[in-house]
Amino acid sequence: MNTTNAAISLRGLRKTYAGTPAVDGVDLDIDHGEVFALLGPNGAGKTTTVEILEGFRRRDGGEVSVLGTDPATADRTWQARIGIVLQNTGGHDELTVDEVIRHFAGYYPAARDADEVIHAVGLEDKRSTRVRHLSGGQRRRLDVALGILGRPELLFLDEPTTGFDPEARREFWDLIASLADDGTTILLTTHYLDEAEHLADRVGVIAGGRIVAVDAPARLGGREQDTAVVGWVDRGSRQEMATAEPARFIAGLSARFGGEVPGLTVSRPSLEDTYLRLIGASTRHDGPTEHLEHA
Repeated sequence: MNTTNAAISLRGLRKTYAGTPAVDGVDLDIDHGEVFALLGPNGAGKTTTVEILEGFRRRDGGEVSVLGTDPATADRTWQARIGIVLQNTGGHDELTVDEVIRHFAGYYPAARDADEVIHAVGLEDKRSTRVRHLSGGQRRRLDVALGILGRPELLFLDEPTTGFDPEARREFWDLIASLADDGTTILLTTHYLDEAEHLADRVGVIAGGRIVAVDAPARLGGREQDTAVVGWVDRGSRQEMATAEPARFIAGLSARFGGEVPGLTVSRPSLEDTYLRLIGASTRHDGPTEHLEHA
């Protein structure tokens, strides 16, 4: 397998549970330094795929390379090169933020400086706070702190902002963007389509155990070529027109109104619209997907 430019490379990945395929021939490449969002409904094969990449689950077939190594036979040196932030974590409630980070730093051969990590995740003012007293967003920041402590080349983020309020989500996005700017490769799973659109260089949609689309968020499923809907107000009534040439149509409206067009709007299908269309087409093709895994 040629993995020269890929942090993650999959060819024909397969995993079956009780005779039913959960992952059914997945091919995928994720480049070094890329933020990649893997999207899919429950039971689509998303979690199984990621767990195989992390070395937590054995595959039934196919080739897998993560940072140039097969996770199924990887050693502790490889494990120190990746960071994992799981969807649900717990424990250490009686320790302070500082104590938790310094404790886990001892597990890595070249851990980041604890003070540097605390600063990076914005927990300086919570350094002496016991974990049980942290808010949900602060606990998630601590999870990320532990995930980046070993200076990972590749970071797995599983539903990182579930349960966050809007402000906490935006702050967390800034943190992830800063990690990406430092060159960390990030594989993100999320049910928030706006999160994927904001953070990801590319998005992959998995449904029925197969990758059904991979592209930049703005181009996924041909979004950029979809018909636009132009809206405007004429004599107090809302009007709309679907057109493949919105600029030309708007120019005509502007000429008709002698300048500014009242209530002008232009919209194309959202990422959510495209995502639902893609997984809907897969469901119609393959039939209902059994829920074999969590999100």
